Amino acid sequence: MTASPSPFPADFLWGGATAANQIEGAYNEGGKGLSIQDVMPKGITTDPTDAPTDDNLKQVAIDFYHRYAEDIALFAEMGFKTFRFSIAWSRIFPLGDETEPNEEGLVFYDRVLDECAKHGIEPLVTLSHYETPLHLARTYDGWVNRDLIGFYERYARVLFARYGSRVKYWLTFNEINSVLHAPFMSGGINTPKDQLSKTDLYQAVHNELVASALVTKAARELAPSAQVGCMVLAMPTYPLSPDPDDVMAALTTERTNLAFGDIHVRGEYPGYYLRSLREQGVDLVISDEDRTILAENTVDFVSFSYYVSIAETADESKRVMGEGNIFPGVRNPTLKASEWGWQIDPVGLRVVLNQFWDRWQKPLFIVENGLGAKDELVEVDGRKTVIDDYRIAYLNDHLVQVGEAVTDGVEVMGYTPWGCIDLVSASTAQLSKRYGFIYVDRNDDGSGTLERYKKKSFDWYTEVITSNGASLTR
Repeated sequence: MTASPSPFPADFLWGGATAANQIEGAYNEGGKGLSIQDVMPKGITTDPTDAPTDDNLKQVAIDFYHRYAEDIALFAEMGFKTFRFSIAWSRIFPLGDETEPNEEGLVFYDRVLDECAKHGIEPLVTLSHYETPLHLARTYDGWVNRDLIGFYERYARVLFARYGSRVKYWLTFNEINSVLHAPFMSGGINTPKDQLSKTDLYQAVHNELVASALVTKAARELAPSAQVGCMVLAMPTYPLSPDPDDVMAALTTERTNLAFGDIHVRGEYPGYYLRSLREQGVDLVISDEDRTILAENTVDFVSFSYYVSIAETADESKRVMGEGNIFPGVRNPTLKASEWGWQIDPVGLRVVLNQFWDRWQKPLFIVENGLGAKDELVEVDGRKTVIDDYRIAYLNDHLVQVGEAVTDGVEVMGYTPWGCIDLVSASTAQLSKRYGFIYVDRNDDGSGTLERYKKKSFDWYTEVITSNGASLTR
């Protein structure tokens, strides 16, 4: 294997990605209110005091709230050009429906942005990353209720007014299409999934889409130099066989994800999506004003997560399911899987980049990708580290495919692998599923020192960034 000249543009944004609820901790400090994450993964507590579940590691997470300067300095040491993080809605509006923001919360993110600026790191900020204030879930049933559009726009306008001159890139909702599969985590919908009507679920989707467009409009008013992107969960879907029925089944499954990008980019509901709603008996409340808002406030770029591809078949007897990000899919017999059962498909990233570019002709940003694995801390030459060659191989192979897509003519803005520092899983509240270049000494039982240690992949990624991808092996 030899290094080749880099296909990546000179201004390519190398970095890493996190979410507030998975790194910050300090769930009850600085005036922060509870979010839905404070009662996950066990679900909604019946405790009248709204106390988080005792074993929720997110109460401390990796203590980024107190260690942000140290962590951002480590990102800078790797050469990060950008750092994707989210702002916890309940730090700014503890309940979510107040009229005035919490100044302590705003000051915290002032400090985070100060550290980014100090190291020349461009912030990439997600407005809502599975962090709906718990009060909005319990009192309003989350995004089922149209009132959340106004609450969310107020929150976003506060952020644009405060940080608009310092943040160039904004994302509205993390993996917005995941609300179809994880309504509480993704949409703050308090109604149990098995009791939630399809009409209410798709009305929540519509409310989020309108809110995303309104926030895009607000950014152009308050932060005219900024760019706003949508963020979708990308999961390319292959037919299990060349049978035309399998091809159609794959297309139908994939369209459930593509619809969200279509609406954000094109500003209207696609015909196949409307047909699907009709056939499910869903009658959405969509006003003419909603249609205008969607049409006039399309996004500047499309960002997405990519971890797995799936297969699809029309033959129920062949539907052998595998694991996946948020939701499973039919297992592809040609692919190997990670420790968590997620099938590994680097070429799928090139496929989805070309698919999205051909479909939307908008700049693309890979804002999540990575390998969750059980890392072992060892001592090498008197220094604690992790020999994570498996992670290096995974990321190398995916980045090679990104380079191929760039050579194909796809406009790719940047790459921020998920969990650049070890963090707590959103869905399972585990720390044993590690993604980072930086090992955090904390375990699933809450034990550990919280000390940070550079993994082997830390030096590898530093070289990738320094060489602008020329060091990748093909």
